[in-house]
This record gives sequence, structure tokens and C-alpha cells, in this order.
Amino acid sequence: MGKDTFIIPEAPLPAQPPIAPASGRVIDALRLGILDNSKANADVLLASLADKARASFASLSTSVLRKHSAASPAPAELLDELMRSADFVVSAMAD
Repeated sequence: MGKDTFIIPEAPLPAQPPIAPASGRVIDALRLGILDNSKANADVLLASLADKARASFASLSTSVLRKHSAASPAPAELLDELMRSADFVVSAMAD
């Protein structure tokens, strides 16, 4: 039986000062954008993440967009739509 080696690519985060909100801007609700890269099970992983995020943040809305192919970059129109409809975006790969 061979020896298995696992590499965990985590490092402590450097200390960061808290981010101050832009003056005068009030955020009533956050908008989560989800970019599904169309790989197998990516939709399952991202749906689970979105469900957990909505359970944690009552005012969170989500926008899910899907690429046509995992092998191709996201078209500019898709990225533009994400920029218009989301405050932050999550993308994931799965198999």
C-alpha cells in the first residue's frame, strides 16, 4: 500500500482593515450573481450555495446565468448582464 499525500492550498489571510461603505450609499439588499459553467453537477453545487446564502441573508436576491459550454469563456453579453444584476458573483466547477 502506497502513501498518499494531500496538499491543502490554504494559507492564513493577511490582516485587513475593515472595508468602510462608500459614503452615502445604503445597501438595502445584496444581489448574488451565479455563473454556472455548465459542467456536470455545477448547477447542483451552485444551487446549494444559493439556498444556504438566502437562508443566511434574508434580503439576498440571486441571478443565475449559465454558459453554453464549459470549454469556452463566458460571452461578453453574459458578463455584462452579471455586472448589471449582481453585487458579487460566484462561479464554480464540478464533475
